[in-house]
Amino acid sequence: MRLGYFTMPVHPVERDWAETLQEDRQAVILADKLGFYDAFMGEHLTDRCENITNALMFNAMLINDTKTIKLATGTTNLSHMHPVLIAQQAAMFDHMSQGRFIFGVSPGALTSDAEALGILEQDRNKMFAEAIDVILAIWERDPPYDIDLPDNRFKVSTSRTQALPIGVGYMGKPYQKPRPEIVGTVVAPFSPGVVLMGKRDFHPLSANFLLSKHLKSHWENYCKGKAEAGVEPKVADWRVARAICVLDDDKAAARYGRTDPNSPYAFYWSQMWTKMKRGKRLYVFKSHKDQPDDEITLDYVLDHCMIHGSVNKVVDQVLALREEIGDFGELVYAGMDWVDPALSKRSMQLMAEQVMPRVNAAIGKSAAA
Repeated sequence: MRLGYFTMPVHPVERDWAETLQEDRQAVILADKLGFYDAFMGEHLTDRCENITNALMFNAMLINDTKTIKLATGTTNLSHMHPVLIAQQAAMFDHMSQGRFIFGVSPGALTSDAEALGILEQDRNKMFAEAIDVILAIWERDPPYDIDLPDNRFKVSTSRTQALPIGVGYMGKPYQKPRPEIVGTVVAPFSPGVVLMGKRDFHPLSANFLLSKHLKSHWENYCKGKAEAGVEPKVADWRVARAICVLDDDKAAARYGRTDPNSPYAFYWSQMWTKMKRGKRLYVFKSHKDQPDDEITLDYVLDHCMIHGSVNKVVDQVLALREEIGDFGELVYAGMDWVDPALSKRSMQLMAEQVMPRVNAAIGKSAAA
């Protein structure tokens, strides 16, 4: 099982923007040194706590500061820009990083972003589907371009102005062939979108907001899509994100991971709980569809969505998660604000150097039994 990193990121509103950008940069550099497989960076335009406005731009400053970690958008919001811009910027990044790139995509969920861009009343899921079709068409085709897909608002052509002998009218393809890995973050239980991911060979990343009991539904739907495409699903393609605080003893982990008034995890979940409640999306935290909203308190979310403890305790919880939902290819560690840099770094270190080796050793033993 691989170890990955995902951060939105989420910082207290009063923190200095330049300072949090550098902190997020240092977190990915540390993940690279510790051997994390990949790092997903989110993007939002109008949220002061979630400070990255363009994940590709942010990741570009990490290419020369990292060695092996794959730099991923987590996600590029496809309703926010014309697909020609995204296709060419992502392809260029893939070349800049020499293939250390994963293309994480979504429609863009933040309604204030949509309002600012004048698309609040539009169907952003449809915009997403249209955009990804055009992006893939650009990557798959050679000029002259005349992309006019059925029921798609984006028409792309360079045929009137091209001068191919001198390179005019050409759009670049990615470094990776035939394209980078495409990953979609899945939030809703029983999401039908995961079936489409399976059919198109996009890979699911199950969000850490979701109760563990619902995670298996993502894999089942992914397998359904693979079956419709006539392709065998690969466990390695499924990523599962969790909020994890692992420290040298249980008390320290409980304090930093939950009970301390300044806990970055408690702050993170208060942000998520408040935003989901405001957006009428508390269903992501519910154990069943008809569970009353008033049962979904912050304490309830912390009880059901956090893993914390010493190394042994966290190993047991990760193995219990795998027992509950089945095998998956990558455990994705959710990044938080560094209230205490030493404790935040220690948690990442213990996760990489002690938890994951013990988890993989246990998995190997159980597979051999």
